[in-house]
This record gives sequence, C-alpha cells and structure tokens, in this order.
Amino acid sequence: MTSEHPGSADLADRIHGGWLGRIAGNMLGKPVEQGEVWTRERIDRYLRRAAALPLTDYLPEPADPADGAVLRPEWRRCVRGRIHGSCRDDDVDYAILGLHLLETHGFGFSTEQVGELWLLRLPYLQTFTAERAAYRNLANGLKPPLTATYDNPYQEWIGALIRADVHGWTRPGDPARAAGLARRDAVLSHTGNGVYGAMWAAALISAAFTAPTVREALESALGVIPASSRLARTVRRVIALHETRLAWEENVATLTAETAGLGWIHTVPNAAVLTAGLLYGEGDFTRTIALTVRGGLDTDSNGATAGSVAGVRTGAAAIPDRWKDPLEDTVRSAVFGFDGVRISALAERTLRLATAAA
Repeated sequence: MTSEHPGSADLADRIHGGWLGRIAGNMLGKPVEQGEVWTRERIDRYLRRAAALPLTDYLPEPADPADGAVLRPEWRRCVRGRIHGSCRDDDVDYAILGLHLLETHGFGFSTEQVGELWLLRLPYLQTFTAERAAYRNLANGLKPPLTATYDNPYQEWIGALIRADVHGWTRPGDPARAAGLARRDAVLSHTGNGVYGAMWAAALISAAFTAPTVREALESALGVIPASSRLARTVRRVIALHETRLAWEENVATLTAETAGLGWIHTVPNAAVLTAGLLYGEGDFTRTIALTVRGGLDTDSNGATAGSVAGVRTGAAAIPDRWKDPLEDTVRSAVFGFDGVRISALAERTLRLATAAA
C-alpha cells in the first residue's frame, strides 16, 4: 500500500537520506563483520564491556584487547572518534556502480552491460563470493546466465541484495519496477533466493518512500517475489512473530535456529535479521540500524540496507548528526573514477535519474 509520490524537495532529502543511511549503517557494522566469530551474543558482550548499550552511536573502541584482535582490520577507521569519511567497502561500491550503470546505459540496461561495467570499473580483488565467481566467468568469456551458474557455490548468498539500493532510490513508490531492474542486475551472479533477495530489497527501498509504515513497505516488497520461496516464508515468519509481541532477542534467536546451516552470508538468514531490525526499530533511524547490526551475521551489509530504508523514511535532515558528521560528505571507493566523491553529489545524481524516470 502506497501513498502519494513525494514532492521534489522531499524526494531529494529522502534519496540523500538513503545514501547517508547506507554508508552509516555499513560503517556501524563493518568492525564486527564476521558472522561465525561475531555472534549476536558476542556483539552485545563487546558493547556491555564498553558501556555502549543501548547502542546509539558508531561502535566504541574495544574495551578488551582480545576483542580488538578479532575485529575487521579496518576497525580503527570505523569506530567512534576515529572516523574521517567513509571506509571503502563493497556494500557502497555496488551502489556507486549501480548509479554509474544507470547514468551510462539508462533504465533499459542489459545484464551483459552490468558485466561489462564490472570489468571496466571494478578491481577483481575487490569482489567476493558470487561476484568474484561471476567476474572470473566473464573474464573467461562466459555470458549470462552461465556467469551465475558455472563453478559458483555462492548463488544464493547476499551479494546481489547489496547491489539493489539504487534501483529502489531511482524508482520511488514503484516497487515492481524497482524489483525488475534489480533482477536484471542480479542474474549476472545469482539464482533463486539470491535473485529474490535483490528484488525484495529494491522493492522495499522503493516502497519506503511512500508506504505509511515500515510494515507496509515490507508487505509491498513481499509482493514482488514468489510467496513459496524460502526468503518470502522467512520474512513472513519474522513479521508474524513480531505481531505476537515477542521480544526482539527471541525473534532473532528463533529465526537463527530455523535458518541454521545456511551460513552467515546466505540471503535468507540475513533478510530475517534485517526485517527484525526494521520492525523493532519502530521508525527510529538509530534504533533501526543498531538493532540490525546487533543481530549479527553479515553486519555491515545488513546495517547498510537497514540504514538505506530508515534513511529514505526519515530523510537526510532528520538523521542525527552523530551519524552524518563523521562521514564528512566523503566516500572512499574502489570503483575507478569515484574515490573521494561527495555523498551529496551521489545523491544529486541519483535524484536526476529518479526525476527523469518519473
């Protein structure tokens, strides 16, 4: 269910909020991005030791040296008091690459053109799992959809989902179209729930512009993927448990048990953590990204998507300064030609595409 399309000034603020939210959420989750080490319980222990619960800002420095030893190597540039612009990360690189794709080829882009842009603009060693398998297949002369299926055990992992934001930002209030664009991108490297994850995320972000509530945005997003898919069933399960007023911790623990065995980078358990963060965040930007990252698994990817949804809903102006100011309106990126670009400039370019598509 959607309401009226946002006006131009409002749309500019909401798209800017999506970019800021994605980057801030990514930075929040980055130090603890290793799901088999940083479980939900361990993340909360870390925060308790540093007197940082409830979490209302970027992660604090580790109070215990043993924790510091297992944080991501980039943690010193991602913790409160040490952030000067965003760290480079694939969760942001793909949003930039998606923007460049639409600027270069328009909304009629082909999956083959997505692959060509990767080869031209993205360093091979900055790709991972399914994207690296697809990149290797492209370099060896394979064409989609073989690029997704040949020697690629990661076809349902989260990589395609993290590439979907720009398709939601540029199709505000049009979740079906956003999902169609995301699907065309996703099939380069993914199949099944991996593709559905991208479609769902793009539709969710698109619906976030106009849906009265996050719950209604989630319902719109479910409408673009097969109801019988494991992804749709898992998202509906989180929503149903939330409706029973089950505590956030118990909801996440239940879904962790029910999706055990899929691994911490698979689309389905991460969509559960993300859905719980959005629902229990209750429309508050800080609470949404904090709960999502505290849920564990692929923390920086989930934090980024939660931040994108929450940022679209609140708009850039309403995101607390403690999340925005350390970013210094600057993005580090491995995408050739984009390192050091301004976040505000990316938002303006995205707005032009969204306005042209309207």
